[in-house]
Amino acid sequence: MRGSGDKNKNKLFAERLMWFQYGFVIALFLFIIYLFCIQVLDVRHFRVKAKNQRRASSFVMRGDIYDRNGIKLATDTVYYDIFARKEDFVHTPEELAKILAPILKISQFDLTEKLRQDVSLISLKKNVDRHTRDEIAKLNLREIPMDKKSVRTYPQGTLAAHVLGYYNFDADVSSGVELTAKDKLESVEKASNYEMTPKGKVIYNISTDPIAATKPVKGKDVTLTIDAAVQHVCEKALMKAIDKFKAHRGAVIVMNPRNGEILAYAVYPYFDPNNFKSATSFQIKNWTLTDIFPPGSTFKTITVASAMELGKINRYTKINDTGKIKVGWWTIKNYDYARHPNPGMIDLVYLFEHSSNVASVLVAQMMSKYEYYDMLKKFGFGEKTGIDLPGESVGLLKPPSRWDTSDHASMGYGYGSSVTAIQMVSAVSAIANDGVRVTPHVIKYTPEEEALKIKKVQVMSPEHARIVTDLLTESINRGKSPIKSDSYNIAAKTGTSIKPKENGSGYTNKLYTSIVGYMPSSDPQVLIYVIVDSAQGGEIWGNTVAAPIFKEISMQISHILNLQPDKI
Repeated sequence: MRGSGDKNKNKLFAERLMWFQYGFVIALFLFIIYLFCIQVLDVRHFRVKAKNQRRASSFVMRGDIYDRNGIKLATDTVYYDIFARKEDFVHTPEELAKILAPILKISQFDLTEKLRQDVSLISLKKNVDRHTRDEIAKLNLREIPMDKKSVRTYPQGTLAAHVLGYYNFDADVSSGVELTAKDKLESVEKASNYEMTPKGKVIYNISTDPIAATKPVKGKDVTLTIDAAVQHVCEKALMKAIDKFKAHRGAVIVMNPRNGEILAYAVYPYFDPNNFKSATSFQIKNWTLTDIFPPGSTFKTITVASAMELGKINRYTKINDTGKIKVGWWTIKNYDYARHPNPGMIDLVYLFEHSSNVASVLVAQMMSKYEYYDMLKKFGFGEKTGIDLPGESVGLLKPPSRWDTSDHASMGYGYGSSVTAIQMVSAVSAIANDGVRVTPHVIKYTPEEEALKIKKVQVMSPEHARIVTDLLTESINRGKSPIKSDSYNIAAKTGTSIKPKENGSGYTNKLYTSIVGYMPSSDPQVLIYVIVDSAQGGEIWGNTVAAPIFKEISMQISHILNLQPDKI
């Protein structure tokens, strides 16, 4: 019985072993067929795959950025990182140190210590220039590889920093035009490919272009509407005022209202894009696009223009200015109520010249809240202007269904809404440009690009726009404004508003002072907007802080741009 059981077990084992052997032979046979297929029948596929693993693209540099006159504002500079590859050493660390120390300007002792490190790839020096790289290349040291890289540099330093932004090559992070024009700056018509060894050496064959393998490919250049000379004047004048009044921040924007081209865009605090990593977020932020504030009396220009377009007032309208007016539960006074308690029947020139709050409220109340709101939307408030810079805010404009009598009244003199600086520039430019609001922009576009990117909105009729321009011009010429010129007629309005608290609840004891105007008013070529945040010392008004900056800038850029005088 026992012998019979052992025989059965042996037989079962032999059968299993046989099937295992059959399975092994079949698997081996299938593996041989697979190798035959990939090495003989499908060799092209794997040859291409291997080739792609060795494939590299030409070194791509960003395009340059220029001002409107061809002055270079941003460019790529090529630097090299120098390494030592331990496995390729044919010289001792001491020998290499002796050769390289004078070129790399590192002490021979320190370099020797570096070269003795027990790592496969040793970093010797980063960001060396082309001359240093060429000196090392002449030595034909196979153990010293050199990596090429591009660093974005800004030849004019802080000039127009908030327009240009910055570009971080390593992290591919950018801001300003460096971000909005990224596609164009990095666009190459034809990228050249070639093969490289795992150690980074070019594999030359019949199809290899030796020039493409060594020469960097460059993206397209971008030209800005910025005029470097005008930009410099604005930044210098703004900085002078910031120092004088110990202000928190400020900005100057100069634009051609006819075509929306921004000639200067100065934003304080400044920063150096060459060293953006050391700048704070406060310095880097373009607050004129992101932050909103009550515009104050500069908004009276919009109020009068809106009522003019709606036919509620005309050039000769008179308003009974009582010096103060009660709206709801609170009383609105003119800023000079103590000196002029009851001006009486005033014209619109007087409204602008003396910045009458009461008259502005009465003009606002002539329009229904829905009519007023529709006009403000036409002027671009409550929405982005479409400027070609990142981070723009839509501002704050409540729908008319949520306006109460106080909102309606305070809107008239610049307190019912909150705006960005670029929105004020865009809105007033419509009045300067015969009622047409053109998208503000900092990049020069081709006619084809303009058709896609630049919008023109008819905000008001040319006739009404010119009447408002005449009223503003007469208010400057008739009064004692510091911006009055002997050579040019200037249409302008100053503004002062109380700065709200950052949490949006209540107000601080600080002021925004501003002015917006254009010249020559008979044929406006430039619009200038100045705003200073939290000036200190003495009397702080738009007329005393922002207007002198406007005066200095307007005088200088009239010569730079060769503006023709229109005063006889």
